[in-house]
Amino acid sequence: MTQALQRKLVTFDEFVAKYPDNSGKRYELHNGVVIEMSQPTGDHEEVIGFLALNISMEIGRLKLPYFIPKTALIKPLESESAYSPDVLILNRPNLVNEVLWKKDSTVTHPESIPLVIEVVSTNWRDDYLTKVAGYETVGIPEYWIVDYAALGGRRFIGNPKQPTISVYSLVEGEYQVQQFRGSDSIISPTFPELNLTAEQIFPAESVPT
Repeated sequence: MTQALQRKLVTFDEFVAKYPDNSGKRYELHNGVVIEMSQPTGDHEEVIGFLALNISMEIGRLKLPYFIPKTALIKPLESESAYSPDVLILNRPNLVNEVLWKKDSTVTHPESIPLVIEVVSTNWRDDYLTKVAGYETVGIPEYWIVDYAALGGRRFIGNPKQPTISVYSLVEGEYQVQQFRGSDSIISPTFPELNLTAEQIFPAESVPT
């Protein structure tokens, strides 16, 4: 679940001046509305940890100038929004061009963001609607939606619903999506040699037997 914290719209500058606070909670800004992110489940955290570990190993193997920050924001330039992805891969050499990076750990340029991943929770509409549009606007080349619990709407993951990984790739400024389930090998434009199947990423109890 997510929860809007205020009625008055706030700017990005106001958001980063006040949030995150010292409560340990995560917040995002959606078109001027501050959103408190719910506490993730253990399965949710397992998926994030598994992906971060395996992608980090691939970054190291290929000697790429990428890293995964613990907490960072993506800001679409034309809106008062700021998203905190579950897994964010950053291109270190391009951070010199990010005016918000040093002070606010925020990136705005697609050249800084090879890949972003959201792991679906009960606020699935944010991942499938709001963030698809936001990340496409930024021009992020690749965006994964990892729906291990099949929470998304049927128009996104089919009927009957089943655990699905949706990989959005930017083609001529628009996202094209390819979906993976079960023993399907993930096809990633950013990491073409990444050797993972969908069921390896999902927690064991979410994989149909």
